[in-house]
Amino acid sequence: MRSKVSIIGAGMVGGTCAQRIAERGYADVVLLDIIDGLPQGKALDILESGPIVGFDSKVVGTNDYKDTADSDVVVITSGVPRKTGMSRDELLLTNMKIIREVSLKVIQYSPNCIIIMVANPLDAMVQLALHETKFSRTRLFGQSGILDTARFRTFVAQELGVSVGDVSACVLGRHGAAMLPLPRFCNVAGVPLTELLSQEKINGIIQRTVKGGAEIVGLMKVSSAFYAPSAAVAQMVEAIILDKKQILPCATYLEGEYGISGVVVGVPVKLGKGGIEQIIELKLTPEENAALKRAANEVRELVSVMKLDNPEGK
Repeated sequence: MRSKVSIIGAGMVGGTCAQRIAERGYADVVLLDIIDGLPQGKALDILESGPIVGFDSKVVGTNDYKDTADSDVVVITSGVPRKTGMSRDELLLTNMKIIREVSLKVIQYSPNCIIIMVANPLDAMVQLALHETKFSRTRLFGQSGILDTARFRTFVAQELGVSVGDVSACVLGRHGAAMLPLPRFCNVAGVPLTELLSQEKINGIIQRTVKGGAEIVGLMKVSSAFYAPSAAVAQMVEAIILDKKQILPCATYLEGEYGISGVVVGVPVKLGKGGIEQIIELKLTPEENAALKRAANEVRELVSVMKLDNPEGK
């Protein structure tokens, strides 16, 4: 019996995510949006690709949360996308109301699901949803570091002219300008990146990674990234549905790990059927630790703007 994955928001990220998950064949997909006809049309289009691509997953489009009932995993992509010149933080108050309403609707029909947040500003939206749903941090977290790590790996592979499959990397911190790429944890087929590239080259790759989303927004003008973000979500969903116990960086509520408590920040975790099954604590240098805490403090500032009654989201 296939698992059930519901995707809230049938925009470019949501629609592409539905396609990627359906094509993998291990889950039926429900695509929901408030716009009548949009999720139905995209779902039918994806479904009709099944005979060509070779999958039998069911794909349903709907405007009714009842159709998402008893989902194993729910992906929330709802919200206003970032436009040219707009920071992630400017999205906060606009998307806050949307995510609050969506989160409560999701748990009304799927109280036992695992929720993956994609809406920006990512870390703050995870914290908001934790507050509204009262979910454990193991069952509600965000997609951020996987996308940031993928960008870092892409740029390293381009610079060295090697396969991206040979590049391993680690990016912590907040999704956006306060992300923390860690070059000393990056290697190419086991060879430390610091032995392959100059510090100047590495710094350039870090800066491009930090600005990766803005670069795409600037090029596309009317849209933000969706191919890579949807691939990152699909990787998380697969790790959960197939119980892969995969180590992936996710936006996670910390309770003392890395010396940080009461806030969501990106760190490596082990993802399996139970959601977050372990938080991996890396040994950071004093400089890295300070940068991670600065990222956490930025999220705290956003949380304070939202004026949540219980900032710990518990």
